[in-house]
Amino acid sequence: MKKTFIILAACIMGGMFAANAQTWVNGYTRKDGTYVQGHYRSDRNNTNHDNYSTSGNTNPFTGSVGSVARDYSSDANNYGSGRTIHTGPRGGQYYINENGNKTYVPKRSSSSSSSSSSFGSFWD
Repeated sequence: MKKTFIILAACIMGGMFAANAQTWVNGYTRKDGTYVQGHYRSDRNNTNHDNYSTSGNTNPFTGSVGSVARDYSSDANNYGSGRTIHTGPRGGQYYINENGNKTYVPKRSSSSSSSSSSFGSFWD
């Protein structure tokens, strides 16, 4: 009976980890010399609803509570400070910041963004 319980518990735990897929990111050094420690992040997909940093979610490793607006929520329109929002070929939405780099924002409805595929990127 005890063996059956342990096997059942292992199966349930395995299912929980499969539902919350995560990836280990090795530590690295940024261009400005800042070292970023290795950490877990949620797997990439086409939504931010399951990201640790999204409002309503909590990072199980650090306990940090998410604060980024969910895709397509009314709060998503508060990002970008009035800049033109571009949509990449894979659906990622971003604006070009003052340094000429892409800054990704929570997705908005298509009526409030412009389409642009001239900036190919790993994140699009």
